[in-house]
Amino acid sequence: MSAKRITFLEGQADQALALERVIAHVRRQFEGPSLDRLKGARRPLFTGIGASYAALAVPVEQLRKAGVATQRVLADEIEGGITGFETDVLIGVSQGGRSSETLAAFKETEGQVARVALLNVTPSPLGDLAEMTVDLGNEPDSYASTVGFTGTVVALDLIAAAITGRPYGDAPWASIAPQMTAVRQATADALAPVKSRAARCVAADVTASGASRASAEEGALLLREVVRMTAAATVTRNYLHGEMESAGGTLHVVFGDGREVELAKSLSGAGHLTLLVTTADVPGTEDLAVVRLPETAPAAPAVRVVLETVVLQELVATLSAERNIPIESFVFANDDTKEGGVDPSDFAIASSVPAGVSAVASH
Repeated sequence: MSAKRITFLEGQADQALALERVIAHVRRQFEGPSLDRLKGARRPLFTGIGASYAALAVPVEQLRKAGVATQRVLADEIEGGITGFETDVLIGVSQGGRSSETLAAFKETEGQVARVALLNVTPSPLGDLAEMTVDLGNEPDSYASTVGFTGTVVALDLIAAAITGRPYGDAPWASIAPQMTAVRQATADALAPVKSRAARCVAADVTASGASRASAEEGALLLREVVRMTAAATVTRNYLHGEMESAGGTLHVVFGDGREVELAKSLSGAGHLTLLVTTADVPGTEDLAVVRLPETAPAAPAVRVVLETVVLQELVATLSAERNIPIESFVFANDDTKEGGVDPSDFAIASSVPAGVSAVASH
């Protein structure tokens, strides 16, 4: 079974309502004794690949702040087993449940540790290997993921809540749909005067700290796979130690309210186009576009990451149109990254194709 494939633009348009469905669906799975495997976890190890790995920055940050010893590792780092990792539960994330590296990690750790699979698609090969599964409900998703990614962040927040005993209602998920709609419009407004200039940039740096590292990593991935712009995810404090010196002809996307604000001002003050995503009241300039997030975001890092992802999705959709690149026109199809190879139907759909541009790249 597989979730229906939709275009990226359809994913954006339907995402707020889809996420409400995901929240309700995931919460229903967190009722009853099935959660005992998570409630007793004291050293959870999270694993995934690609966008799934990026999302794992959220629960790692939340759990560490709650005093739980945890980390995330790329799935191929434990294809040989969990020797050297002191863990009592392995939580693997794969939206389709077919990522070859995550499957290999689960197969190698059979009988060594309890395994929990977080999926969108059920049933799936990864789910078949797990002692427990959490799923998003087979939500329709785009190939460059929209609700699949934001839904994963929601589910990971609820997994972290189960581990720490945090009440599920303390995060403001109830208002997420109108917040997403407002943030998307605010992003479109902020990008309007700078989008043509941003599309001419040769590369991008996406910078954040804490749980928002998930946003930075997802942002760099989306800029690469949707816009075909060379992009890197960076950590705020590390970026200050020399990495920012390569600025020039680059787009800078900065998430945060602390040192990130001064970083954005420094970059834009030197004439580098910068997009700051923050809850702080920062005026924009010719070189600084600002998207202001709702004030509720700092208290709920997972909610904040979802809203930051909405900004990223609007950014890459805008730049894709400006650069005349159809969103679903992926160039490379690697048959060894998914069990069963690439599904040709994934490439049979494309968002708004500009005139003169092929809808599907040659594979």
